[in-house]
Amino acid sequence: MKNTKASYTKLLLALLLSFSVIFTQSAAFAAPSEAAALKEDGAAQYKQFLKEKFNVSLSSKVTKGEFIEAVADILGYEPSGKEVTFSDVKPDNKLYPAAAALYEKGILSGPAIQGDQVLTSAVAISIAVRAADLKELAYTYPAVKVNKVLTKLNVKSSALGTKGAQEVAAAVDTGLLPVEFYTGFKPKNAASDQLIHTLLGKVLITKGLYKKYIGYVNDNDIFQKLSSAYETSDIIDAPKLQKLVNTALEQSLITGYNIKDSRFNANFIDSLSLIYGHSDFNHAIQLIGLLRSEGLNAKVQFEPKTSAFIFLAEWGNPGPNVVKISNGNYISYSKEYDLEFEFATAADKAAFQDVVLAYAKKDKEDQAGLIVASWWQPLYYSQTALKDYEIITNNFITDPDSPYTVNPFSLNEDSAKVVAGFKAIDPNVIITPTQFWVDKPFFRYLHNEAA
Repeated sequence: MKNTKASYTKLLLALLLSFSVIFTQSAAFAAPSEAAALKEDGAAQYKQFLKEKFNVSLSSKVTKGEFIEAVADILGYEPSGKEVTFSDVKPDNKLYPAAAALYEKGILSGPAIQGDQVLTSAVAISIAVRAADLKELAYTYPAVKVNKVLTKLNVKSSALGTKGAQEVAAAVDTGLLPVEFYTGFKPKNAASDQLIHTLLGKVLITKGLYKKYIGYVNDNDIFQKLSSAYETSDIIDAPKLQKLVNTALEQSLITGYNIKDSRFNANFIDSLSLIYGHSDFNHAIQLIGLLRSEGLNAKVQFEPKTSAFIFLAEWGNPGPNVVKISNGNYISYSKEYDLEFEFATAADKAAFQDVVLAYAKKDKEDQAGLIVASWWQPLYYSQTALKDYEIITNNFITDPDSPYTVNPFSLNEDSAKVVAGFKAIDPNVIITPTQFWVDKPFFRYLHNEAA
């Protein structure tokens, strides 16, 4: 990890049950990837996201009712239990819960739902605009403004009705309806598969429920964005959770942990993403440059992280950001980060490991040909299986009253002991052991084996 033996030892202790990194293995990083020029997500990516995150799959001929159910599912809307009356959907109807939930949110107006009708483009857009909380904006549009916007679609406002025309116009101006759907737009035709999934994806984006990332590896301004993200991050203070895990540290139940802020979670597709953690900012800059040089483009999210570990009194001055404990040692906190990447293909994700092992994994002192601050045991991991990775456990701790989470890593066989130890400290702790796939150097470290 670090270059000096002392700092290396300290950081090893810090990372035993902490760290977060997501990445992969395999070969062929000599030639640029076919996915080197990633484009912004479109219908195909939205469709994959909806399937993997929400198990929402829509057929080629979608009814209005199916679309209503999909909107309710992805937004997590459920009826309050108050009586809602529709002229054509009774409480025992499968569609009723979703329709009632959207009615209460002002997305549907009733009294008829007409759930069996084929979903038209105009109806899909109207529902999407309301679901994206854009209807008030839409209803500010005067007729002149509406007509000007609708010329882009070669559609008359009379074909949509007053509010329908306003909603379509707002969808155009806000990007809810992308440019690729302008040509040949027919409001009363059945909504296409591409339009339906794009609208659902755009609703998630507008509501802040889609992927979160600062940019792409190949973006011209990615280094500026990365620098800004790092400079504005700080050591996380989560007193309630820290009281619990610091007690575990003092009891030697764990040797370290990390705290993260769930508001920065990338929410990437698991099958295409990896997390990579480190403490040195220059390493992050060089890692991005390394991926660019090897033709691996990906979405990038910066996730602030604070690591904590026991600093022994015999090591000398513990420096800033420490808490002294009863035995005279210290709990030391350090500002770190995770970079989460989402690649265009599983092959690109797999190729990440080859790049790291060749240029960012230290095998001997004063080793040349590595990016700055390379570690003996780099940590990167995936939520889905990868060849040549090992499985360990994150004994994931959450607090329902805050966005912060604690991530104490352990070997699978030690997880039950760790969980029991936390429960003994606080019987009400919310802990969810989750297995994931980690690189072999870090796995060997957990076994106290050589790098």
